[in-house]
Amino acid sequence: MARHHAAGVVRWIGLRPARRAEVVSVDRATIRARGLDGDRHPSPGKRAVTLIQAEHVPVIAALCGRDVVPALLRRNLVVSGLNLAACKGRDVAVGTAVLHLTGPCAPCSRMEEALGPGGYNAVRHHGGWCACVLAEGVVAIGDAVRPL
Repeated sequence: MARHHAAGVVRWIGLRPARRAEVVSVDRATIRARGLDGDRHPSPGKRAVTLIQAEHVPVIAALCGRDVVPALLRRNLVVSGLNLAACKGRDVAVGTAVLHLTGPCAPCSRMEEALGPGGYNAVRHHGGWCACVLAEGVVAIGDAVRPL
């Protein structure tokens, strides 16, 4: 149960600079105890960083009947190649930072607005994972995501 085929890869990084603001896509970000620099999170905690599985984005698109880009889902990191559900309750190295996956991330209340009718349900159980920050660091697109 603790083994994984390979490390995952960071495919996309997004920052939400303010509540209801458009998500800004960046190539790299600094991860602090309170979350990514430039993101709206004001304090550390179990939702400091949000991650979503890249492989779930096409599933969400199919369930809501439209094209979906990561910014619409309002998560910080899109990761491919690693089953994030299998990492629940575990520590993962993301770039030079270390995160602890605390649990599932419920769909954002804006999913109906962003994805249309049924958008919230399209994201249910595909909405990603929340994490707290154990060690600050830097993450960039292409960085490995490794369970520790």
